[in-house]
Amino acid sequence: MRRGDTPLLKQQSSPCLGKTMPRQFQKVTLSEAEEETQLQAERVYATALKEEDNKDALSMFTVPEDCPIVLQQAKEHELLKELAEQQSEQRTKRKKSLKMIRSQSMSLQMPGTTDWTPFLSPSSSSLCSSVAETCPDYQRVTISGDYCAGITVEDYEQAAKSLLKALLIREKYSRLAYHRFCRTTAQFLRSAENTGWSEDDEVLPDMCPCSTEGEDPYSMENIPENLTYQLKMKDGVVFVYDSIEDVVGNQPHDLPYPDLETFAVDLHHVLQMIADGPTKTYCHRRLNFLYSKFYLHEMLNEMAELKELKGVPHRDFYNVRKVDTHIHAAACMSQKHLLTFIKKTYKTEADRVVLEKAGQKMTLQEVFHGLNMDPYDLSVDSLDVHAGRQTFHRFDKFNSKYNPVGASELREIFLKTDNLLNGEYFARIIKEVAHDLEESKYQHAEPRLSIYGRSPDEWDSLAKWFIQHKMHSLNMRWIIQVPRIYDIFKSKKLMPNFAKMLENIFLPLFESTVHPQDHKELHVFLKYVSGFDSVDDESKHSDHMFSFRSPKPQEWTGDDNPPYSYYLFHMYANIMVLNNLRKERGLSTFQFRPHCGEAGSITHLVSAFLTADNISHGLNLKKSPVLQYLYYLAQVPIAMSPLSNNSLFLEYSKNPLKEFLHKGLCVSLSTDDPMQFHYTKEPLMEEYAIAAQLWKLSTCDVCEIARNSVLQSGLSHQDKKHFLGANYLKDGPEGNDIRRTNVAQIRMAYRHETLCNELSFLVDAVKSETVNYILG
Repeated sequence: MRRGDTPLLKQQSSPCLGKTMPRQFQKVTLSEAEEETQLQAERVYATALKEEDNKDALSMFTVPEDCPIVLQQAKEHELLKELAEQQSEQRTKRKKSLKMIRSQSMSLQMPGTTDWTPFLSPSSSSLCSSVAETCPDYQRVTISGDYCAGITVEDYEQAAKSLLKALLIREKYSRLAYHRFCRTTAQFLRSAENTGWSEDDEVLPDMCPCSTEGEDPYSMENIPENLTYQLKMKDGVVFVYDSIEDVVGNQPHDLPYPDLETFAVDLHHVLQMIADGPTKTYCHRRLNFLYSKFYLHEMLNEMAELKELKGVPHRDFYNVRKVDTHIHAAACMSQKHLLTFIKKTYKTEADRVVLEKAGQKMTLQEVFHGLNMDPYDLSVDSLDVHAGRQTFHRFDKFNSKYNPVGASELREIFLKTDNLLNGEYFARIIKEVAHDLEESKYQHAEPRLSIYGRSPDEWDSLAKWFIQHKMHSLNMRWIIQVPRIYDIFKSKKLMPNFAKMLENIFLPLFESTVHPQDHKELHVFLKYVSGFDSVDDESKHSDHMFSFRSPKPQEWTGDDNPPYSYYLFHMYANIMVLNNLRKERGLSTFQFRPHCGEAGSITHLVSAFLTADNISHGLNLKKSPVLQYLYYLAQVPIAMSPLSNNSLFLEYSKNPLKEFLHKGLCVSLSTDDPMQFHYTKEPLMEEYAIAAQLWKLSTCDVCEIARNSVLQSGLSHQDKKHFLGANYLKDGPEGNDIRRTNVAQIRMAYRHETLCNELSFLVDAVKSETVNYILG
């Protein structure tokens, strides 16, 4: 061990963990060593920004990622380090210590006794309950003697320590915001800290269950009483106070209030880690091993998995639950559906006043006459809402596809909630989509509706639209998307600073939580909202380098748009405080599920690793082995949309979904924008069918993806128990009800044992380091 190093077990454990978790956001102060780390992380950030500014748009996927010369130099460097290590007596002792710990772990990995617990290190073998009764017999792939994946002991221990610290950081942010954190990973983290884990310590989101038959989903009875709490935004985060006196005395209510400086320090730790050579080497090797291991598992057990599925009565791929976890409401219908609706509406309501333009009200007929077209002559081609070759790497052209026949007037009439018709046509189209989902029974969707932050009245307007048009559906949950367009508002002089935009977005939510009697419609609407999304073109470049020295939101008065990480932190911070307040009141909580990793800098994925419950797209994980491995270890859900990516950023054949699935990342399939990318009446099934055909996915593969979609969705705990099984919160085969999911128990056992094995490598490295530290 290097002088000055302290083993992970000797360090103070992560705050806010355990049953007696203090509801506070622990602030940090920088030591001299940590300041050096911050400077190094800022250099990594600056490099990422420079690369993003200079690189060719297609370079990421058209140029091979591995340079042969660099690989040869790296191999020679590793060989020299290995030879030096063999000549070191101290390192020889540490190597023997590691081998001893790994051999003990391996002895626990071989099933043969009734109390077998898969792939746990000796110190952590008591964490998980026995799964012998539910664990199927299949051909396992194990490797003995591979204590550190072919790298030196010192690098192995350094990589393990960094990875565990990053997982602890994500766990802290997840628990504080009532986001999910993988149970198996949490158990191993407690083992690394030599503390116990229990189900009582687990923190989960709290979603409102769907209304039962005969119950009015829009009922405004039994709404909680108003509180006397006071609200005030400070540094871009809403603070809650018990009374006016507490506002004056700056004594906020007992809730966690994050600060920008602490987040920047945590963010920069992970940033610095993804550029660390030994950690990159270790993660790259482990990911290659995971991919190869699944290939062997599939070769040995494919027929056994299929035999399991054939033995399940009634259930098959068509009647397992699937959730479209990433779909935008303004494009949730197919292009043919929209065309049919426009023609049908014109036929029956041509004389209805639908638009006010330049102070003059216009009927639907007058609108079409002004566009010099007859709806009868419209076709799918002339409607021109489908994305194609011309939208590839052209997000501006893609956005224009939301305008039927290129006319913003038709978008205003048919695809908006706040227009002269109070969004009636838009509501009718979405209700037809919801009816199709209800008819299919097994498909669900989470459409995204926009809140822009122009005015605090947006929320009341949206809630009124939802209730007036009776938009509730048993097969739909709603997500609020917030476009990152502060720069547009600022250029039009609609905003004095970024803090005003945040206030317009979040203060009404706090008001409805504290004073629900004064905001009854919004209170009812929020019961069916499962989360928030941050959306816009990720490839748009920001010159500002996010750090703990970044200006506060009230100080952000320039015309430039804040960077992605800045947006994510302030959205997460307000959602965290809001969730804790709503939990205190017995109300539902919200997930943070941003678009991330579709394009742009790799730093976006670092920000989301800390703040997001799950993400949409995640393509850029392919660029960073460290981040990809972290997303695997933490089982961060990723909603991927290959057909969308094919028209915008990445050819279908190069999409990493199959690779991510085989390695064991928690991926699902989603449609994104059926109006732009799909042709059939069932776009989600179209997405699954194309993926299955192109990548030759098995029935077990697609059912595993479908199960992942339900897990990462905003459906309530009761719904998930019904769709996945009563024990769905448990990991491995014990948490899988094959009669409901149609996922083979063999597959679930493989996934669980493989994850446990990877986590045990990290814990064993830390245990070995501690033993050597104690023995001197």
